[in-house]
Amino acid sequence: MKKAMPVLVFSFLVVGAVRLGVGAEMPNDREFINSLGMKFVRIEPGSFLMGSAEGGDFDERPVHRVVISRGFYLGACEVTNAQYERFDPEHRRLRGKHGFSKEDDEAVVYVTWHDATRFCEWLSRVEGRPYRLPTEAEWEYACRAGTTTAYHTGAELADPAFHKNVREHEIPPPVSLAVGRTPANPWGLFDVHGNVEEWCFDWYGPYEPGEQVDPVGRAEGDFRVTRGGSHSTKLEYLRSANRSGTLPEDKSWMIGFRVALGPVPSSRPLPVVAASPQAMPGAASVAAQGPPRDPSKPYFVGPRPYVKIPPGSDGPLFSKHNHDPAIVECPNGDLLAIWYTCRTEAGRELALAASRLRRGAEAWEPAVPFWDAPDRNDHAPALWSDGKTLYHFCGLSAAATWGNLAVILRTSSDSGQTWSKARLIAPEHGRRHQPVESVLRTRDGAIVLACDAVPGGSGGTAILVSRDGGATWFDPGEGKPKPEFREGATGAWIAGIHAGVVELGDGRLLAFGRGDTINGRMPQSISADQGQTWTYAASPFPPIGGGQRLVVLRLAEGPIFFASFAKSLAVKDASGRERNVSGLFAALSFDEGQTWPVRRLVTDDGPPREIDGGGNTGRFVLSRDSAEPRGYLSVCQAADGTIHLISSKQHYAFNLAWLKTPMP
Repeated sequence: MKKAMPVLVFSFLVVGAVRLGVGAEMPNDREFINSLGMKFVRIEPGSFLMGSAEGGDFDERPVHRVVISRGFYLGACEVTNAQYERFDPEHRRLRGKHGFSKEDDEAVVYVTWHDATRFCEWLSRVEGRPYRLPTEAEWEYACRAGTTTAYHTGAELADPAFHKNVREHEIPPPVSLAVGRTPANPWGLFDVHGNVEEWCFDWYGPYEPGEQVDPVGRAEGDFRVTRGGSHSTKLEYLRSANRSGTLPEDKSWMIGFRVALGPVPSSRPLPVVAASPQAMPGAASVAAQGPPRDPSKPYFVGPRPYVKIPPGSDGPLFSKHNHDPAIVECPNGDLLAIWYTCRTEAGRELALAASRLRRGAEAWEPAVPFWDAPDRNDHAPALWSDGKTLYHFCGLSAAATWGNLAVILRTSSDSGQTWSKARLIAPEHGRRHQPVESVLRTRDGAIVLACDAVPGGSGGTAILVSRDGGATWFDPGEGKPKPEFREGATGAWIAGIHAGVVELGDGRLLAFGRGDTINGRMPQSISADQGQTWTYAASPFPPIGGGQRLVVLRLAEGPIFFASFAKSLAVKDASGRERNVSGLFAALSFDEGQTWPVRRLVTDDGPPREIDGGGNTGRFVLSRDSAEPRGYLSVCQAADGTIHLISSKQHYAFNLAWLKTPMP
């Protein structure tokens, strides 16, 4: 009868409930079914140990006792499409996106935290009852239902009913999200382990030791908590204690919600925890400054490590794998480097770390956490400065892997001491959204951010462009077919992934990429229409492959700087003779990329010695004839003219005079 109710009559009842202030008493029975047919289960007061001391993530500690002092009701199932669309009929057009959640009884997905909150507010107005999202503590208390094991089923989640695409996926194959099909927990709640992640009330933040009564999370933050895990992920993320979260504006095929009924706990939220970059204050240099460096004299320092993480670290910093860096000079003269830190590159644990080299200092500071959407792969960071403001770009995965990224942007106006909240500038999770450490502002004021168009080792690079100072962004090649990367051909993508982009003197864009080789050489792409179309050709440089990324930069003095890797490269030394060298090299062009007469190895020209390159580089021999064989490069030029080039672990600093000096 309710389902057949005419829309006009239903609308009248909604308006009437609001206008008349119609209220309804809280139910008292063990179970309750509301006007939408949603079944609720009463959760009685009690206490439990929140978190996990063993086998969990770092953010599940310290384990602490939580008291739930008042009973409340919690939806027996997650909100379905049919229920949600009584509030938002337009959501129906999202049914079946990527093949997920087509039917009335499947959990609603593609809803933001704000959408879920608005649904609860709407339902409260309709019925006059206090519907809301559960707090994170209420959620774990209800999920555990008196159990203390990893899952309410015990130490394992062995029942195949809970196993839905159990692995890490780029875009997962569709699976049914029908609610209530898995065994209920002891308190009658379904799908608390899997199906879809569920939005919670709280801002995400670290746990505090000691007993807490009715906690409501932090007072502020970047991320809203999600709980319960989902389909298309590893089972460890379905544990009762596991914590996830993302930006409240984010939405994907992974996240839905269930509804609580009862007044919001009156507890005061925990204070905001200072973001980790504030542990690296940028207000002033701590090192004394020497006299200005003479730009006419060759200068070279390096390699010196900037990745400093204690061995055995397993969260929030990980000693196992650190890779894919970005570097920028801050307005106060410090250098800031960021990179991703993880166990595996595809893992949901992947986060961003940072280090700072104080102006005038000789050594980088120990690494600290920089940014981490909990249980989201925060892949492919990029940094850029316009001289006053720092810009941090990063991919935000729907869960694991780098094949389904959205793009976020944060800014800092105090040399990285504090940052704005992250905002989504490319909100769709998919391809063409993996930032490359290549950002520039064109002469007409556009900001250009290169992004891999594909997740594989070749296939092209896209660009995101902003013409309003970063407020809005567009992809000029979006929706256009992948071109054929061959000499003289044209297309809407840059040839090769991990592309470095630079603006030429006549306003054209020049890009070099990895993979998609042309005539056995690194591909080169040129656009005369600001990225609408590109023309392809073979560059003069050797191609690069796995574990390698090039950089290109316009120097303040005018030449174009290029750095990459070569198995064998002929260079002319100070005697005028040519000899072959290998590894990381730099090149200069004085005629807008037509020729590259200066080429030299990035080395201190010292005796052979073994260096730890970290990341995908491993150990290598540095000498006058060999340099790093691989690594992901990032480069910036400081106000004093020094060029700062970093690989996956090492930092090299040199000037234009050194580049022009032939190798000994």
